[in-house]
Amino acid sequence: MEWTTTTTILNGLRDYGNDDAWQRFVVRFRRPLLHFARSVGMSGSDAEDVAQDALMAFAEAHREGRYDQDKGRLSQWLFGITFNHIRRHRQKEARRGAKLIDVGGGTAFWQELPDQHDAGHTWEREWELALWTECVERVQSEFETTTLRAFELTVREDKSASQAAQLMGVPVKTVYNAKHRVLKRIRELREQYEQIT
Repeated sequence: MEWTTTTTILNGLRDYGNDDAWQRFVVRFRRPLLHFARSVGMSGSDAEDVAQDALMAFAEAHREGRYDQDKGRLSQWLFGITFNHIRRHRQKEARRGAKLIDVGGGTAFWQELPDQHDAGHTWEREWELALWTECVERVQSEFETTTLRAFELTVREDKSASQAAQLMGVPVKTVYNAKHRVLKRIRELREQYEQIT
């Protein structure tokens, strides 16, 4: 799927019949919602349900003009909606007397709902990871193999420029240039991802 700015996606989302905008919206924002729900202790299927419900709730609010970017970043709106859906899900499960389990590597989510402030830190980590992952996936189609390899070695594998140059058999300057070009493009994509005009 080709890259589309968040502004374009949100503009398209106003039209209930715009399946392409909905699909792009889901592809772009489902990952951090799903990972956040899992990170605070939800099972896979419950996390899927919460992510879907939160996306639908945001789309509806946006269509009704309730999303106001002057009152907060898109990520914060999505966090608030998702956190509230998680809270409601947990309360519903507790009322049903469902067996509350620990599924998150020690998380106490099912015993005590995380404080919204603490959950916000978890959300920010997931959001940053989603941004980085999406932007890195996008640049894979925009640069030649040598440029990407220099970026992988220096940024993702934490090799020095001289180590990467030696492994690749290229001048150190080539590695520096490649790393700079890819990181610059990632910054541009990130701005398009988060900025709404």
